[in-house]
Amino acid sequence: MPLLEVQNLVISVKRGKKTLEIVKGIDFSIEQGEIAALAGESGVGKTLSALSILRLLPPAAKITGGKILFTKSGNETIDITKIDKKSLRRIRGKEISIIFQEPGLSLNPLMRAGDQILEALSLHGHHRYDTKVSQIKVLEMLEKLQFSQPEKIMRSWPHQLSGGMCQRVMIAIAAICRPRLLIADEPTSSLDAVNKGHILSLLSQINRDFGTAILFISHDLSIVQNFCSRTMIMSSGKIIVNENRGSNG
Repeated sequence: MPLLEVQNLVISVKRGKKTLEIVKGIDFSIEQGEIAALAGESGVGKTLSALSILRLLPPAAKITGGKILFTKSGNETIDITKIDKKSLRRIRGKEISIIFQEPGLSLNPLMRAGDQILEALSLHGHHRYDTKVSQIKVLEMLEKLQFSQPEKIMRSWPHQLSGGMCQRVMIAIAAICRPRLLIADEPTSSLDAVNKGHILSLLSQINRDFGTAILFISHDLSIVQNFCSRTMIMSSGKIIVNENRGSNG
């Protein structure tokens, strides 16, 4: 049974008086523990497809066809396109997490980095009444993400961190609840070569240590081919290649 199965997904965007189909009936699945890529040039529908999995589409975009089937913990399969907002909140961050493309814009500038990771834990009831236990879990996650001074990072404001550090904090927020699926939307696009390699290594580690499946969104085929076990290439709103490359890189 696939962890995620997208069936004939259609996403339409309203532009003025016109409604345009941007994603045109795509089908794909992700197995438990797999690292799969959704690749292609900018504007082909990759990010909209990814955002639809958590129903985070912008106001002008809507799912107008298809199903998004997800197997929750306990092997219950749900159609994300049909569940109510309360059920959706239980899934976001806990069962499915997302790393957005611009970490500097995604982090709250008015909250310290540690508080933002703690918030992800408390939203899903993890040690809600024991701050000390929660702080230990956050420090452990920051150590796992190779921060040499995790206590200092917890106290830091986003503007005090580099782009690579912000991206690692975003990974901590996304991974702290050990989700079954992690969506990474162009997580290396704004980073230099050294930080790109670092982020990819950390995502591989999360995949290995937690068994988290990863849907990796990218326009860079050279990264995708080395990092992912399967590559799905989109063009003009359709998946035109679905290639299995064996074990994860």
